[in-house]
Amino acid sequence: MKNYTITVNGNVYDVTVEEGKTSGTAASAPVKPAAPKAAPKPAAPSGAQGAVKVNAPMQGKILKVNVAVGAAVKKGDILLILEAMKMENEIFAPQDGTVATVECSVGDSVETGKVLVSMN
Repeated sequence: MKNYTITVNGNVYDVTVEEGKTSGTAASAPVKPAAPKAAPKPAAPSGAQGAVKVNAPMQGKILKVNVAVGAAVKKGDILLILEAMKMENEIFAPQDGTVATVECSVGDSVETGKVLVSMN
């Protein structure tokens, strides 16, 4: 058993702590449970038009688009440049494929989660 003197917001509390227990006057703020994470979407069939979506990871402005519809890309190729918080962020191809759609253009402002490019 240990005794402590604790000052909180100018109020002094004498606290005795037993193994795994506390006694004395103490207040705790309620803890808000974390929001459940969404389950990942199942992959669409490889032949579907635009089966792989490349979404904006954050809001920002499109500075450069490096691909066009029909372009073959390899995993890791830079699809476009997104400016956010005065930093240029490269958006990469998540896998090998062909660009099915380009849903943004230079100068567009995009929100988090907006589909920028879809691939097959």
